[in-house]
Amino acid sequence: MTNLRFQVVGEAFKKKPLDVKASDERPCDYFGKKVFNREKMYKYLPKDVYEKMIDVIDKGARLERNIADAVAIGMKQWATENGVTHYTHWFQPLTEGTAEKHDSFLEHDGKGGMVEEFSGKLLVQQEPDASSFPSGGIRSTFEARGYSAWDPTSPVFIIDDTLCIPTVFISYSGEALDYKAPLLRALHAVNVAATAVCQYFDKNVKKVTSNLGWEQEYFLVDEGLYSARPDLLLTGRTLMGHDSAKNQQMDDHYFGTIPDRVQAFMKDLEIQALELGIPCKTRHNEVAPNQFELAPIYEETNLAVDHYMLLMSLMKKVARKHGFRALLHEKPFAGINGSGKHNNWSLNTDNGILLHAPGKTPEQNLRFAVFIVETLMGVWKHNGLLKASIMSATNAHRLGANEAPPAIISSFLGKQLSELLDHIENADKDDLFHMNGKQGMKMDIPEIPEILIDNTDRNRTSPFAFTGNRFEFRAVGSEANCASAMITLNSAVAEALTNFKRRVDALIAKGEAQTAAIIEVLRQDILTCKPIRFDGNGYSDEWKQEAARRGLDVETSCPRIFERYLDKASIDMFSSLGVMTKKELEARNEVKWETYTKKIQIEARVLGDLSMNHIIPVATRYQSQLLENVENMKTIFPADKAAKLSARNIQIIEEIAERTTAIEKGVEDLVNARKVANKIEDEHKKAIAYCDTIAPQLDAIRYQIDKLELIIDDACWPLPKYRELLFIR
Repeated sequence: MTNLRFQVVGEAFKKKPLDVKASDERPCDYFGKKVFNREKMYKYLPKDVYEKMIDVIDKGARLERNIADAVAIGMKQWATENGVTHYTHWFQPLTEGTAEKHDSFLEHDGKGGMVEEFSGKLLVQQEPDASSFPSGGIRSTFEARGYSAWDPTSPVFIIDDTLCIPTVFISYSGEALDYKAPLLRALHAVNVAATAVCQYFDKNVKKVTSNLGWEQEYFLVDEGLYSARPDLLLTGRTLMGHDSAKNQQMDDHYFGTIPDRVQAFMKDLEIQALELGIPCKTRHNEVAPNQFELAPIYEETNLAVDHYMLLMSLMKKVARKHGFRALLHEKPFAGINGSGKHNNWSLNTDNGILLHAPGKTPEQNLRFAVFIVETLMGVWKHNGLLKASIMSATNAHRLGANEAPPAIISSFLGKQLSELLDHIENADKDDLFHMNGKQGMKMDIPEIPEILIDNTDRNRTSPFAFTGNRFEFRAVGSEANCASAMITLNSAVAEALTNFKRRVDALIAKGEAQTAAIIEVLRQDILTCKPIRFDGNGYSDEWKQEAARRGLDVETSCPRIFERYLDKASIDMFSSLGVMTKKELEARNEVKWETYTKKIQIEARVLGDLSMNHIIPVATRYQSQLLENVENMKTIFPADKAAKLSARNIQIIEEIAERTTAIEKGVEDLVNARKVANKIEDEHKKAIAYCDTIAPQLDAIRYQIDKLELIIDDACWPLPKYRELLFIR
């Protein structure tokens, strides 16, 4: 054992909360302080330019170049007043992170000096190197040109001295190389489809907006301990480590008192997030030790995705300031809960109607039923694709475990809503219905007021659960860009609504009354999508068997799940809605397969290095100490007594020999398996090889190392243990 582990653990004990400067301002006073929002636009733009920008944002009007020039002038004035010297096009390549290239405002003035300038041309468009980002073959090394283009629906913001401009990122030939471009297309598609259906019930509806409220779970680890764990540093998770005697089994961390150091971090993070317009609302301890959660108020989906991507980088930055590292990996520690990012999704109209909320009249509840059922139709038809949208090498560790949704997509509705759909399916056409909202429940404690009971319970085992006025897509990974799930979900629902309207219109054209036509098609769809409805225990083995009988996708292999993107139904849906072409889908799958391979490859290399250069040398040294002790026993005691006294040490010596031999053999097999897999040129087949022949060996090697951790002298063990990593001092 080196002194490093004791040193970093000792330093962790000494850490004190970093003071966060108190302010007389209330959160509502500094909310959006660093955002060029409508208030700033009204102040810094000419009135006619401001009004045209509002039309662009709210109504999808075309952005004219002269308007962009005027916006750039006002935007630069605001930015320079806030100390900004540079600008960047901030975009979301297919890396699960963000990218930015900073340019200063400086230009030659033609007189030997410099002047600060910022034009509409610079605001609207930039040219990052498209060959250096994952493109799935759309861009080659010698085809470097790609463009970032301003998204005016997401406000510009300031980070340090840089003006950040949210943009899409496309190739020279027009294909999307990011998440934002297809997300915007999917949101447009669901707006068009949902608006058309809404007009059956209210002709005044002109727009439907998709909303997203994400809930981010994450771990915090002391920075010194993190730095002493090469596996955490290089892969984001611990590739070895035996369970701590105490972890989450007492259920004492969930909603418990937030540690002082963490509270200081959370306060600092929230202040900076609110200044950037991120509407942080909730913070609390999560189930596992050192696990926490942050959640905002819901927002329009495109903006919510941008805010999440911004928060991820902000969280890491603020954590380091407070002596922490924020872990966003879905499963950084074995044996305790992993982290997800629950996506609360809903639709609402421009006149304030939540389409997934029950109404007060039969007509309102018919509309409610239509949007519930057509959402289920989209989820049923594309359940495998939805799983592919949230699957990754990291989320594969979490899905299917007993703290996360199963690797089977189903939807929980609750008793009341299920009974409503059954009623529609079986009742007379003229027998319309209503659904109760929240009902009162009185408790036999006089001091406690009446409690309002929601129209559904909650089912934490369901990956796609109805929660009263929205659906909660619980399977999204904590490390993922939630745009991937939102692209697929909004597209699937848009397709279902489009198909619903086509069939209703066909019946009306044949002379059927509108309400009767809606109910007839609705009944058909209730019956069709029944296999996706499941209110029971999603963790049970019985459900896995039942799901297979229902025809749901039960595949668990990550690379094979990605294949759903290239199913004919998926290609037809995305292309018909104008969200993604077949070429773009093929390219994204190449990226997904390659990314999966690289992540497993890195983990295998790191585990091999730690095994051979950290664990086995330490085990061998400790083994030598025990051998020396056995020999010394023989010089002091009679042979029979020495043998008796040395029996335990001899047993440990033998166990160390067996386990180190197994580790060496495992590492050798791992290297050989990688050599074979690396010769496969097809990215799809290579990813499958890594999944089938390499990933399982990581667990086998880990098993041997974790057993060694239990028998080797604690003073010798080279890496911080779980009991040290999981409890903040």
